[in-house]
Formats: sequence, C-alpha cells, structure tokens
Amino acid sequence: MSPRTNDGDPEPTRPASARPVPASGTPVSGAPASGGPLANPGRPEPHPGPGPASEEASSDTKTAAEAKPGDPAEAAPRAEDQADARADIDAVAHAEGGAEAAAGAEAAAGPGAGPGAGAGAEAGVETETGADAETGTDTEAGADTEAEAGTEAAEADGDAGADAEVGHGTQDHGASDRDADDHSGDHSAGDHGTGGGGELAVGGDERVAAVRRAGAAGRRWRAAQLSACAAMLAVALTAGAIALGAVRDGQNVPVSTAAAVSPGLLASGDLDSSITALQAHLRSQPRDFGGWATLGLAYVEQARTKGDPSRYPQAEQALKRSLSLRSDNDQALAGRAALAAARHDFANALDLADQALKQNPYNERALCSRIDALVELGRYDDAEEAAKTADERRPGVPVFTRYAYVHELRGDVTTARRVLERALAASTSPGDIAYVAAQLGQLTWNQGDFTHALTHYARALAADENYLPALEGRARAQAASGRQAEAIKGLELIVARYPLPGPLVELGELYEARGGEGDAAKAENQYLLVDAWTAIARANGVNADLDTALAAADHGDRATALRAARDDWSRRHTVHTADALAWALHVNGKDAEALPYARQATATGYRNASFLYHRGVIEKATGHPADARTHLAAALKLNPGFSPLGAREARTALKTLEASK
Repeated sequence: MSPRTNDGDPEPTRPASARPVPASGTPVSGAPASGGPLANPGRPEPHPGPGPASEEASSDTKTAAEAKPGDPAEAAPRAEDQADARADIDAVAHAEGGAEAAAGAEAAAGPGAGPGAGAGAEAGVETETGADAETGTDTEAGADTEAEAGTEAAEADGDAGADAEVGHGTQDHGASDRDADDHSGDHSAGDHGTGGGGELAVGGDERVAAVRRAGAAGRRWRAAQLSACAAMLAVALTAGAIALGAVRDGQNVPVSTAAAVSPGLLASGDLDSSITALQAHLRSQPRDFGGWATLGLAYVEQARTKGDPSRYPQAEQALKRSLSLRSDNDQALAGRAALAAARHDFANALDLADQALKQNPYNERALCSRIDALVELGRYDDAEEAAKTADERRPGVPVFTRYAYVHELRGDVTTARRVLERALAASTSPGDIAYVAAQLGQLTWNQGDFTHALTHYARALAADENYLPALEGRARAQAASGRQAEAIKGLELIVARYPLPGPLVELGELYEARGGEGDAAKAENQYLLVDAWTAIARANGVNADLDTALAAADHGDRATALRAARDDWSRRHTVHTADALAWALHVNGKDAEALPYARQATATGYRNASFLYHRGVIEKATGHPADARTHLAAALKLNPGFSPLGAREARTALKTLEASK
C-alpha cells in the first residue's frame, strides 16, 4: 500500500537524511530540536520568485487589490458556466446515492450471518458526515494555517487538495488537521473509547489514555495561539471566497481562486463538510480550475479513508473538469496521478506525475505519486532516486514516509525506523501524527516487537481515535500478543463500517483460530465479503488483482487466485506480486514453478515473515528440506504472530521437518 500524503504547502524542512531526532519529551513545533535553520542552502523557499516552483502561485492567485473592476471577466460568472457546474455537482450527488445502493446490493449477496454480513450491505461506501469527525477541528485548522495566512491563498490551495492513499497508506499519506495534544483530550471523557456514536475506538486502552494525558499540559499554553490562528483562518477564508477574473488577448480564460475552504480543513476529519463547502463554492465560481482539482483530490481522499471506491469516478469527473478549464495545471495532473495510483494503474500514475512535474517540479503530490508508482512497479532503484529528489525539493512528512518505505523494502529497517522517528518528530497535525505513528507501528510489528507496536498504535489513536490503519494494526498486535478477544472485538467494529479485504481476512482467520461454535460460518462470511468488495472496486475502475490473489489463495477459489496473480505479475514485478504469484502457484500444485518467484520475493532483503513462510513451505514441497527449515524458522523468529493461521501452520511444518532430520 502506498502512503497517503498531506499536500499542503509545508514550511521549509530539512531532508530526511539531515533532520535530527528531538530528545524525548521535547515539544514539537515543526522545527528541528536543534533550533537550526529549516531550509537547506540553495533550496527554494516555499514561495520562490519567478520559475517553475512559483508558477502555480503566480498563475492561480490575484488579490482583491489587484483586480480591475472594469474588466469584463470580473463580472459574475456566465450563467451557462454556473449551470454546467451545478449539473456536474448534482451528477456527483446522484452518483453517490446510486453507488451506495449498487454497492449495498452487491455486498448483500453474501450470507447475512456474522458481524461482517451487515457491513456488507454498506460495503464501505456510505458517506458518514458526523461519526468520523472529531470536534474542535476548525480551531486546529486555523493553527496549521497560521504560516499560510500571510502568504498567497491560492498557493495553499494549489498543493493542498485532499490526502490520497496510494499504497503506503492512508498514508496515502496523509494528514487531517486535528492535533493529538491539542484536541484529543478536549473531548469529554465519555466520548473516548466507548464505541458509541459510530466511533470505532475500543475502550480501555491505557496506552491511548496515557498519551492523551501527556498532552494535557501543552493544551493550556497553546489556547491563546489557537484563538489567534482561528481569527487568521477566518480572514483567509473570507479572502478565499472572492472570485477573480482574467483577460488574455481580449478573451475570458479560466481563473483559479483560493479554495472555498482551507487546505488544512480539507485534510481534516471533517472531510465531508469540506467537500460540501467546495461544491457550494464551485456552483458560484464554476471556472475555478483549482477548486475543481481540490474537489477531485478530496474525493480520492474520501475513497481512501472510507474504503469507498465509488468516489473514484466522481474524482475523475472533477479532475477532468479542472483540466478542461486549464489543461496544463499541475494541480489536476497531480490529482489524476494520485487517482491512477489509488486505482492501481501505476504505469499511468507515473506518466501523469511526470506531466505534473514538467509544469511544476516542486509539486509535492506529484513527487510523492512518482515514488509510489515506481515502488509499485517494482522499479526500486528508480524509486530510491525519486525519493532522494523529492527529499531535496520538498522535504516533509509525505516524502519522509516514502523515503523510509523504500529503505524498508531493501531490508534497511534501521534507516526506515530512524526516518520515521524524524517524521514523527516533525509532525504537528493530528493526521500526520496518526499516519506516521501507525507506520512506525507497522514497521515494529513486522519485526515481531508487539509491545512497542502497540505503543505506536496508541500514539496514532490518541491523535485520531478512528484512524483505520492504527485500529487494524492494533488488532493484529493484540492477536499476536495472545489478546484474541480484544482483537476480534476491534476487527468486528472495523468491518462493520469498513469491510476492506485486509480486516475481513484477518477477522475470518481469527474466527477460524478460535474455533468456537459458529466460528467457521462467521469466517466464511468474512471471506465472501472480500469478493463483494472486489466486485465493487472493479466496477469503479480499481485493479484488485493483488487483493484477489492473496485472499482467494487461502480462502477462496484457487484458480481465481492464480489467474489474478498472473495478471498482476504481467503488469508489475514487485516483491508483493512475486510472493502472491508464488503462493497462488503453490496452492494450485505448481510448486516447481512457484519456487523462483518465492525466492524473488525475498531477494531484496525485505523482512516479511509471510514471505519467508511461503518460501519455506514451497521449498519443503520441492524437496529442499534444509532451506525450508531455515526460512520457516526465520519467519517465526522474525514475527511469531504474523498470521493467526499461517504462524500455526509454519510451526507444524517446521516440527515435521525437524522430526524427519
């Protein structure tokens, strides 16, 4: 999975390789703990002078003082433009309702038993407006906008949009603007961990509570700052509502205004409200190509955060509208790259990212999408170079997380952890904190350190108690630690609203491992819902071959698994597709053909217990007992709880091999 991004215009930041880690307990404000300069010598400032990095700001923004009242282009937008905009937005609204109905019908085809069956009726496509949002976000958005309020409004609009998950995941890569220390503890005590009101957080996690208490002291001294920032945000939003025209060679041309909402707010937990505000803005200012690009990116983010692929056609429609107004605007080109990556069309994502970077070499989203595409195409050397380039041009949390992942794929866990720790130290918004802490949790869990993984996930959930990757990761770590009941309860809450393949398979395997009355039927229901999600994803342009291959190989139709794995391998050669193809070949009795792919999956040094387990089983089946013992033992040593069923089967296979020595 590709990390999601936060595409606001960050303050100058040192590259991943140069940022020191603050001492434990040091308050983080986005500046290095050393107090040294943020910008590297020779790196363009956030708002450089004439040149590619400033083209977006110079072309997208006019202040009210610059406007010439007499220009005909500055009259009210043409009636036909407004009608077109209303038609587009109304079509999107109609598509939302139709998509929800279709998704419900598709997913409801599975049996209705078990906690996941009811979730299938929604299939993750319903737009929740209240349950996902935490209170107090507008004030924090103001805080994050403080550095931008004195700058050009459209510069912030240009890169911000919505955070798309492309991989890492969610992490897109990405950020909401709810601060862990500033707002997590501001809710009433009864609001946390109850699971009520549609919230996913499971109560009683002492780590989450401890992190929240640690931030209580910092809230008081920042209260005055937040009030001032909120006022500045109000000024910025008022200015952003002004639509300006332009005249070139005597003809009207499209204009880009500052977004109707702050880019920080768009990345906040109240994404649905932000989309509503953007829609209203575009009805009155239909020629705002930047606004259309931002709306498209918001739909990509909404699809990622809600597990709702029905939003992708809506994103495509908005981005196309933006490009029809200005074909060379890098915002929309970068948005289309993010959309292509989200749909697993990585070759197209790479091409679109390159197009965007020709227009603006400093577009953060395009730089990040380029890394994602190269990683997911298996071009790891090129991805490493792309990460270095992005780190030089736009160092910040979105780039740092990708930089870390490229190193992790090469087995350099030490560098990956160091960079993620620096990224966490640099994170100030709750979305960044949740995302990076969850990435650290995943990295630590992969190495079998469940205690520290739970600590990282607690940090993520203190920032955003509904952050899906952290909830899922915590459930996995709980299961691996022997806390099966807590893991099952947490996953049941997740799939009730987000029936995605990963949590569905994990929950099904936990039911199987528990083996209680009715658990076999419950597990089967989860696996059937994976098929329902896959059908919905394909209907909305998502290539789900890898998800299909992984789930079907163990819990579905084996022939389907092999076909999907071969199809995915024909498009890209990654360690993940190599592993999926090897395992699909194995379950279909083609072990001799599977062995080279299993070896290729582990060739980069990527430390993944599932890969080692698959390789060991295939080596055992092909008459390589010594190699099989080595890799099965390595899998269990690395992460003894890598899978509820796989770990158990690895132990059984290893005992058989040891007995036959």
